Amino acid sequence: MTAPSTAAAASPEGAGTLSRAGDLFQLLRDGRPWTRAELAMTTGLARSTVAGKVDQLLTSGLVASVGEAASSGGRPPSRFAFQAQARSVLAVDVGASHVRVALTDLTGHSLAEERTELPVSEGPEAVLGHVVEAGRRLLAGSSRPGRLLAGVGIGLPGPVHHATGRPVKPPIMPGWDGFDVVGFVQRAFPVPVLVDNDVNIMALGERAAFWPEVDDLLFIKVATGIGSGIISSGQLQRGADGTAGDLGHVRVARGAEVVCRCGNTGCLEALASGAAVARALAAEGLATATGGDVVDLASQGSIPAIQALRQAGRDIGEVLATCVNLLNPSVIVLGGSLAAAGEHVMAGVREVVYRRSPPLATTNLGIVLSRAGDRAGVMGASQLVSQHVLSPAGIEAQLAAMAGTG
Repeated sequence: MTAPSTAAAASPEGAGTLSRAGDLFQLLRDGRPWTRAELAMTTGLARSTVAGKVDQLLTSGLVASVGEAASSGGRPPSRFAFQAQARSVLAVDVGASHVRVALTDLTGHSLAEERTELPVSEGPEAVLGHVVEAGRRLLAGSSRPGRLLAGVGIGLPGPVHHATGRPVKPPIMPGWDGFDVVGFVQRAFPVPVLVDNDVNIMALGERAAFWPEVDDLLFIKVATGIGSGIISSGQLQRGADGTAGDLGHVRVARGAEVVCRCGNTGCLEALASGAAVARALAAEGLATATGGDVVDLASQGSIPAIQALRQAGRDIGEVLATCVNLLNPSVIVLGGSLAAAGEHVMAGVREVVYRRSPPLATTNLGIVLSRAGDRAGVMGASQLVSQHVLSPAGIEAQLAAMAGTG
């Protein structure tokens, strides 16, 4: 089984689009209780048709009775609603040096999680083996260990071919190129396994939790590398080969002579990533080996560290000004370990973006720090799964499987 593509939930726009129970289910996804009569009135479908589809959904456990509505005469009508706790999701955030595995419900609410320091350079068998064992522990320790597992979502710190879930020449992931991540995980968990670049799923997680009404959002991760997740018109944009948003290797004028690990010169990552800023300060005699060290120094009032972070923000802002002109986002969210020094990096970004972008594109533009913080990855990995399994096609597949085993 290959990884299914993520399908965004479709909102029905009339009876013509409600031919399946999976379509009707989209009205229930916000968790608000409905009666059959209310659904019939909203959709224009016959009550008998609605009743049949609701009965299908009730048998799945994804919808359950939640009491009775007020009666206008006769027997009170039953009310029912989406049950996010009916299924669980394993959400996995694999970073350059850590692995976080969370057990969530279908809304992304965390039930339990584990975080381990484990370099991705240890290789796919070691890292994914840990993911499988951590997932088994979390499922076994759940208050409802018999709860059905809906799927596994995984974010990786490198380019991913989303349709197959295989990493594509990831620069900091030796041994991962072309590895069958989906097949490996499905040997332990025979459910849909969806894999994506880590910053893509961070964008999904941040938006779902804190910006659900925003259709155009950029999530910028500034850590060991620099990348972005692009949500445009409500949809995550991956590009033709999954490399959309790779800002780290856009050329910045100030770095003309700086060699990047990709082999080119002047890349944003070679100037403004956590590792790059730490190297620059170390060359000046400061004890900085990582971006975290830089953030710590800045928090202690180190002027060189503060200035270096401010300059990193300006460099990032130079690239983001072009993105603002091209994509016209409503919100830019800064995340990742270096963004923990928020006010310093943010000041540099805002300084350049607002100076270099036209007023029309920035009048209503918000540039903010991530509110999800280091949990954006698992939040997005959970969303990756729930968007798929709760889509009309996903619901229909579950109902068909239940009918086939009934």
